[in-house]
Amino acid sequence: MLREAKRRQTRLDLIIAALRLVDASGADRVTVDEIAAAAGVSQRTFFNYFATKEDALVGDPLEGCTDLRAQLLAARADQSLLDALLDALAPVFQQIDDDRDLWLLRMRVIQHNPQLLPLLIAAAATAEQQFAEAVAERGSLPPNHPFPAVVAAATNGAVRVALIRWAAGDDPRPLEHHVREAFGMLAAGLVLPPIPRNA
Repeated sequence: MLREAKRRQTRLDLIIAALRLVDASGADRVTVDEIAAAAGVSQRTFFNYFATKEDALVGDPLEGCTDLRAQLLAARADQSLLDALLDALAPVFQQIDDDRDLWLLRMRVIQHNPQLLPLLIAAAATAEQQFAEAVAERGSLPPNHPFPAVVAAATNGAVRVALIRWAAGDDPRPLEHHVREAFGMLAAGLVLPPIPRNA
């Protein structure tokens, strides 16, 4: 238990060190040695956690979610896919809320270092593929059926929009509330909302 907690702390220390150094100097000017030194560990220890410095910067979009597939398949048969996905991802959203400053720093670093964007897209695509496979299995659909891929792509886009709105800081609600709002629009069939009277 203590060893696992120490591993999590070391990993977090490396992520924070990488993000802070890159935020100050740019991704091209920061080395793995500098990140390891800032975190108080060796270069070898860094590579025990991350294959590249970019991996430390981008992170895992499903970090904090134990097993998305298992949770979706364990959901009640009468529960909607969107509600089942929200339940499965709730720990992820809570962790992002708890680490708000870290996530704002990560998003700023990615924005200022566009070469990191393909890695972020690739990580999100992997998570999206996992969700699509789970949707297909839950619905007993063939792997090549378009429905799981459409659901996964739409929900991935909704989560991305919710994350951007949450990060903007104009609305103090937790990230999960922003995601629920976006999912609600999908569930409603993307019906155009009424125009506010004061608009």
